[in-house]
Amino acid sequence: MKRSFAIAAICSTCAMIGTAYAALDYRPAPVAQLQGLDKITARISTFEVPVGQVASFGTLSIRVDACYRTPPEERPESATFLEIADVRDDGNATRQQLFSGWMFASSPGLSALEHPVYDVWLKECLDPADVGDSKPEAAQGKPAPEQP
Repeated sequence: MKRSFAIAAICSTCAMIGTAYAALDYRPAPVAQLQGLDKITARISTFEVPVGQVASFGTLSIRVDACYRTPPEERPESATFLEIADVRDDGNATRQQLFSGWMFASSPGLSALEHPVYDVWLKECLDPADVGDSKPEAAQGKPAPEQP
């Protein structure tokens, strides 16, 4: 039930973006690769969160409920359903729900986290079985090494 709802939500949202996206074949991926920006320090962090797991970024608690991506032969797109809360260490462990919804890698501004200190967006959904398909990422300021 949850999976069929997730696919329906992705397709309906993609249809709103444009008809070119409506025909994409989304497939589940087990890991969401997210990026976070700390606006105070201007540092960008990339982190991977398995579906069903929770990660911390600053005071944020980020839960990935679903992650889908298109196969390599189609137009590249990834979508993830995130629940993000701000957890304060004020003695009461105050938890404020900030975001619950779909994020799309190609349209980070479509549904974005609104927070004064942090930005979080989806970079892509990953499947460890497809490791040979992707190019290694470059370290900051350095070109990515070529694969043989």
